[in-house]
Amino acid sequence: MPKTMFATAILATAMLALPALAQQTPAVPLTAEAEHLVLEALDQMLALPLPDWAELDGAASTEMLDLLSVYFREDDGEARLEIYPRGEGEALWSRLYGARIFDQPGLTLANLRSVIIDVYARACRPESVALFQLEPDDGDNIPPLGFVCGAYHDLPGYAGQGEVMIMGFYKSAAGVAMVYQEWRGAAFDPEDSGTWPVTAEQIERRVAQFKAQAALTPVD
Repeated sequence: MPKTMFATAILATAMLALPALAQQTPAVPLTAEAEHLVLEALDQMLALPLPDWAELDGAASTEMLDLLSVYFREDDGEARLEIYPRGEGEALWSRLYGARIFDQPGLTLANLRSVIIDVYARACRPESVALFQLEPDDGDNIPPLGFVCGAYHDLPGYAGQGEVMIMGFYKSAAGVAMVYQEWRGAAFDPEDSGTWPVTAEQIERRVAQFKAQAALTPVD
């Protein structure tokens, strides 16, 4: 699929409202293990670090999924997972953890990253957007990326708010995937991390987990 067509497909998926996700009746192909969540879709298995929210501290893996609001959709070669703290959802959230798996083994991680950045940046005021990486790229083995949106455009449900997001990108012989986490709050100064809805220490810890604990493998 050409990059422009792929970007259009991603944008359409990004605009999906929660009710459309919530109407999906099949069981979510997600399991909780001692140190990971595991999502299996599109002949691939994605291991994700466990959510790092304080209210989950001490929760056993057997009860982890019961403490979360989980939504899943698989359509047109893309599987999309969204996880919120219990009681939050797409219409009203402060923290979001998610993943996407694509059945496109020919897509480079650098191209996937550029498409995702473009899609998310469209919702933000251009002067409020910033990107950061804690280390440089190593070929197609790219490190997690930070995306800062100090202020959204004045869209319904978004006005007066901003977010910080980190994303990890992964590849298997069967496709590619991204794992991401977002923190949303009142609009802020993107150049002053002290105003962000998440601390620098939390970001650094989560980036390290995305790098060390997330992995994508084909399902035999």
